[in-house]
Amino acid sequence: MEMVLWLSVGAIVLLLGISFFFSGSETALTAASRARMHQLAKSGNKRAGLVERLTAERERLIGAILLGNNVVNILASTLAASVLIQIFGEAGIAYATIAMTAAVVVFSEVLPKTLALMRPDSFSMVVAPVIRVIVFLFAPITGAVQLLVNSILKAFGLDADKASAVSGHEELRGTVDFLHSEGEVVKDDRDMLGGILDLRELEVSDVMVHRTRMLSLDADLPTSELISAILESPFTRVPLYRGKQDNIVGVVHAKDLLRALHKVGGDPEKVNLSKIALKPWFVPDTTSVQAQLNAFLKRKLHFALVIDEYGEVQGLITLEDILEEIVGEIADEHDAVIEGLTKQADGSYIVDGALPIRDINRTLDWNLPDEEATTIAGLVIHEAKLIPEPGQQFTFHGLRIKVLRKTHNRITQLRITPIEQKTKLG
Repeated sequence: MEMVLWLSVGAIVLLLGISFFFSGSETALTAASRARMHQLAKSGNKRAGLVERLTAERERLIGAILLGNNVVNILASTLAASVLIQIFGEAGIAYATIAMTAAVVVFSEVLPKTLALMRPDSFSMVVAPVIRVIVFLFAPITGAVQLLVNSILKAFGLDADKASAVSGHEELRGTVDFLHSEGEVVKDDRDMLGGILDLRELEVSDVMVHRTRMLSLDADLPTSELISAILESPFTRVPLYRGKQDNIVGVVHAKDLLRALHKVGGDPEKVNLSKIALKPWFVPDTTSVQAQLNAFLKRKLHFALVIDEYGEVQGLITLEDILEEIVGEIADEHDAVIEGLTKQADGSYIVDGALPIRDINRTLDWNLPDEEATTIAGLVIHEAKLIPEPGQQFTFHGLRIKVLRKTHNRITQLRITPIEQKTKLG
C-alpha cells in the first residue's frame, strides 16, 4: 500500500514537472522575438528555424500546449485527491483542492512563466524540438477542437479567418515608441526609424517646400541680373519661369552656371542661360514620398517641381527634403533645431506659420495631428473654422496659440504655449 502511495506522489511530482514544461513553453514561444528568430534562422540556427515554423501556426501550437497542460494538471489533481482521501478520508478532497491549487499556481504557472519571460528566445529554442513532436501527435485533436471553436464563433457572426492582424509597420512603430518610453531608444533614433516607416504614408505635398517659400526667377530678366540673383541665393538649383510663376521653363544649377561663366571668362552677358538650364521635372502632389525617393535614385536627380491636379505649381521637393524626413536636422540640442521656431524665456515658442506640423512634432516631441493640415497655420485655421486675426487666441491639443502676424489671408507668425508649461510657471 505504501509503495502505491509513494508511486502516486512521484507521479504527481512528475506531472507537475510536465505542466511546468508546458506553461514555460507556451510563454516562451509566444514571447520570443520573431525578428530575432528569423535572423538566427537565416544565419543557420536550426532550432531558431524550428521556433519560427512553430510560431507561424500559432493556433495549432497553443492548442497542443493547452491540451497537454490541461491533461497533466487534471491527472495530477485526480491522483492528489485519491492519495489524500486514503490518508484523511472525505476531508482529503478539500485538502487536495487547496494543495493542488497552490502547487499548480506556483510551480506550474507563475514560476515557469517568469523564467520563460526572463529569457524567452533561449527558452523557446530549448523546448522547440519536444514541442514539435507534441504538436504533431496532438494535431488530429487540436484540429478537431479548432474546427469546433470556429463553428461556435461563426454561429455568433465571427470569423477567425478574417481577423485583422497588426501590420509589420504598425508593430515596428509600436515597438520603437514603447522602447523610447522605456528609455531604451533615444529620441533621435526613434524619429529616424519613424521617418523611414512614414515614407510610404506621406505624399510629396506633406514634405515639399511650398511655393510661397520657393525662390523662382523671371527668365525674361536681363542675364546679368539673373546670374547675380542665382549666385547670391543660398540654393543650388533655381527654377526659371516665363510670363507667370506656374510656367516653369527650366531649372538652373549653380555649378553649371559657374562652369559657363568660367568658359566665357566671367562675362555674364556671354552666358546663355537657356542652354544650361535643365528641363523641369514635374511630379503630382499625391505621389508617395517613398515612390519619389525611388524616382530620384532611378533618375539620379535631386530636384522636382510639385503640381496639383490642375497642373499648377504647388512647390518643390528635393532629395534632401526626403532625407531630412529620416535623419532630421543637425543642431545643438539647446538651440532651435529648425528654422522658424524660437523658444522664449517663458517657455512659449514663436513659430513661423508655414512651418510643417511634422517638423514641430519631431523637434518638440509633440503629437499634433497632420491629417487635415500640413502646416501649423493650416492646423489653426482648421481647428478655428475661420481665418483668425492677429491677437486672437485659441486652445486645442494641449496648447494655447496666439496669432501674432497675418499677411492677407495667410498666418505668418504664432506664439504657442504648452498649457502644462504655463500652469507650472503660474
